[in-house]
Amino acid sequence: MTTDLSRLPAASPFPALRWPRTDGGVLSPAAMDGWRLLVIYRGAHCPLCRSYLNTLEKLQADFAEAGVTVAALSSDPRDRAMKEAGEEGWTFSLGYDLSEAQMRQLGLYVSSPRSPEETDRNFAEPGLFVINPQGAIQIVDVSNAPFARPDLKGLLDGLKFVIAKGYPVRGTA
Repeated sequence: MTTDLSRLPAASPFPALRWPRTDGGVLSPAAMDGWRLLVIYRGAHCPLCRSYLNTLEKLQADFAEAGVTVAALSSDPRDRAMKEAGEEGWTFSLGYDLSEAQMRQLGLYVSSPRSPEETDRNFAEPGLFVINPQGAIQIVDVSNAPFARPDLKGLLDGLKFVIAKGYPVRGTA
């Protein structure tokens, strides 16, 4: 068991990482402009992730109206990510091939599959990063289980407040 878990500090720059997207482009949150929301999900094997991303899809226009671009990312290979995105009709940027080294760089918890039917690789447990227009991590939420994630509507409402009031990054003292 690995117990050395480093976290990305709030207010630190989001790492300049890149992943392929299901639409053929590249997902590079650090290179994007404006406010960004990156949701890390466990993969196609997780029904809770599917439900969470379906909620994200329903709120995507509201996030856009608030000035926040949304994207999601998993360790799934291209075929699994493409299949799930097509079945669900997700229109946000969907990255895949998150490596285990990148999971650890992002401070995510990493789990092994319980069976070959679940998945064939280690995968990241849920994480969420809000990156501000300066490229710094405004909000970070990392969980070690699929049952604990931020409420997306509550997050949206909070981001509207943060943006309107110029609310500072918290947790840096």
